[in-house]
Amino acid sequence: MSSHQALLSKLQKKKLLVKARNTGMQKGSRQSKRIGSSLEFSDYRIYQPGDDIRQIDWNVYGRTQKHYIKRFLDERELSISIYLDGSSSMRKSPAKWELAKLIAASLSYIVLNNEDRLHFFSVSSSGVYPVKRKGSVYGKRTFMEIINLNQEAKTGEFMKSLSGVIRKGAQLSIIVTDGLERLEEIESLFKKIAAFRREIWLIQVLSEDELSPSYSGDVKLVDSETDTAVNVSMNPKLIADYKFRLTEHNRKLKDICRKVGGQYLLVSDARDVQSIIFHDFPKHRLTN
Repeated sequence: MSSHQALLSKLQKKKLLVKARNTGMQKGSRQSKRIGSSLEFSDYRIYQPGDDIRQIDWNVYGRTQKHYIKRFLDERELSISIYLDGSSSMRKSPAKWELAKLIAASLSYIVLNNEDRLHFFSVSSSGVYPVKRKGSVYGKRTFMEIINLNQEAKTGEFMKSLSGVIRKGAQLSIIVTDGLERLEEIESLFKKIAAFRREIWLIQVLSEDELSPSYSGDVKLVDSETDTAVNVSMNPKLIADYKFRLTEHNRKLKDICRKVGGQYLLVSDARDVQSIIFHDFPKHRLTN
């Protein structure tokens, strides 16, 4: 079994823990807070790994030899938007870019596998790659499409581009980015999303070199988005100052998320995606 197939097999049992204020009117696999309809039968759907086996209708199985569970009128879908930072700063480190894509692809698969509505966007100033789908039948296909994303053009700031495509209708907006942009831009965007009364998750993906630089001596640093270069003499004091400033930036980033009732998670590209999805996400109550 391939590593991707093994991951997908494990993801089938996962569900995003969304504090949805409103659910959609289409049928899904989530329980809404509507009162008085929980016992009103709607239709059947095929049994999926992770479903409660007590919900299987054995009379239908006797006729079809297939496992179906009953679906009721209080099962409503969620609309979830996932925004992947496709800017040059994300793609400069291959390991960081691959991990960011894996996280976005895994979350997209979970959304579709739970019969929720997915709006996925890979966003950069050079354009937007959108995917709009619903249904578990599209799960694996969408996962592989995101994994195989390969943007090459130089790009500008992610947050400015994202501001122009953000959706009002999503109950949850998940942003996968390195977060290395002006805090004012990020805070302005998050306030815009929060004004829609929607939940926000920020998944910050950084490379090990960004978290703990190993450079020494005279080096040339190049801005991946502007190609601006500067010669720097690296020394322990300069590295310590950089680490302090990065820690403060990330702390303020986390504070911005909390102010709008959002969730914040920082991960390194030295980590394995499975440890992030199956350990960090449940620990922060993002998934079951």
